[in-house]
Amino acid sequence: MLTRLKIIFFLLLISASAALASSHREAPFITRHPKVDAADFYMFRDYGSGTNDKDFVVLIADYVPIQATYGGPNYFSMDPDALYEIHVDNNGDAKEDITFQFRFKNTLKDDQLNIGGKMISSPLMNLGPIAAGSTAAINITESYGVKIVRGNRRTGTVADITNAAGGSTVFTKPVDNIGNKSIPNYAAYAASHIYGINIPGCATQGGLFVGQRKDPFVVNLGEAFDLINWTDPLGPVNAEVDSLADDNVTTLALHVPIACLTNGTEPVIGAWTTASLRQGRLLNPKATFATPSKEGGHWTQVSRLGSPLVNELVIGVKDKDRFNASKPTGDSQFADYVTNPTFPAIIELLFPGAPAPTLFPRTDLVAVFLTGVSGVNQPANVVASEMLRLNTAIAPTAIASQNNLGVIAGDNAGYPNGRRPGDDVVDIALRVVMGKLITLGLFGTPSQAPAGGAALTDGALVNVSMFDTTFPFLKTPIPGSPSN
Repeated sequence: MLTRLKIIFFLLLISASAALASSHREAPFITRHPKVDAADFYMFRDYGSGTNDKDFVVLIADYVPIQATYGGPNYFSMDPDALYEIHVDNNGDAKEDITFQFRFKNTLKDDQLNIGGKMISSPLMNLGPIAAGSTAAINITESYGVKIVRGNRRTGTVADITNAAGGSTVFTKPVDNIGNKSIPNYAAYAASHIYGINIPGCATQGGLFVGQRKDPFVVNLGEAFDLINWTDPLGPVNAEVDSLADDNVTTLALHVPIACLTNGTEPVIGAWTTASLRQGRLLNPKATFATPSKEGGHWTQVSRLGSPLVNELVIGVKDKDRFNASKPTGDSQFADYVTNPTFPAIIELLFPGAPAPTLFPRTDLVAVFLTGVSGVNQPANVVASEMLRLNTAIAPTAIASQNNLGVIAGDNAGYPNGRRPGDDVVDIALRVVMGKLITLGLFGTPSQAPAGGAALTDGALVNVSMFDTTFPFLKTPIPGSPSN
């Protein structure tokens, strides 16, 4: 009996440890397709100091997680056979009303060198330094287009988003941060790929950036995988390492006027990001750069991300791939994972001094993950469904006043009212699943959350000071050489 209990306990620990990487490799099937793996999703009102900044919402979808800075020679291009999307629901019915669609294309210049009288193709990404505004030294150029769909993502009205400078529908993605010799001033080079854009149906110009960034997610992941081997879960919030400190991600970022996202009467919007692949793939036995395979059939969703940590922290292993393939309208199939969650019980097993809440169903978690919190970010009419929700009527908190614990610390402009890069969603999630909102008297009675007031932490600190103060907010990626 003791051995059996030990085995059960061990399995629970493993399940818990895999849950703390926002959405990095969060489901079995997505580990086979890293280029379409959504890592993090952010949505917040711009808190910059510009005159009109606060009139905009920032949408950031990060893909291709855990990018080693030395990832040459091919680095981390996006999948040209995939469809990347950011969806917005602006009336609470769990259906997309606006979708931004991203498609990518890789163009090979085929740089060649004269070797003994023969022209031989180069094996490298570049044969010289790369500067802002020039692609002369780049062997493979990555470009993309963005469309806006109003209504159903597959049958709605489609229009191209265009470059405000010249009207082109084609945008260039900067190459990844190869190193300081190849790209001496990567910050300036990347900044030259921030575009002003015209969004059909919007009176005000928006902004667009797609490119590599420093991974913004902060977590003590190494010790989490070692059976939650945190030194002290009630200790200092900044005493442990950030396991992703030396990794990059690829960012799809939009700067959109609030008036272009809301429906005119409801200030709360919900959003999530997805990636889809074609149903069929035929591998080319004589593969070329342009045609390594042939894709066909309907688009099939393989990645989904709204609120952080849901597929990791809430959804059971057997349903993780199903969740990634699902739409918010079908989230009733996952309701038990929210109303009767396993993670608080896991924490109680790990730390017996932290009893799990006894409130069932967990109406507090239903609010956080499925409906929005009443009086903060819940729409007037809402269909329970998982997505990140933002009340655009709540003014952004100035940088100097932001609290990285968001709503539970009285900063209603932070998570779960949207999500800012500096919101410590790991610490927030640990405290909320243990009943923080119950102890605040918002749900049930405080006695039903004996550990709801515990200041649980993974010890890896993140706050607004660790990010840029203007669009796209995420930091310049770490160079492959030198990396410090």
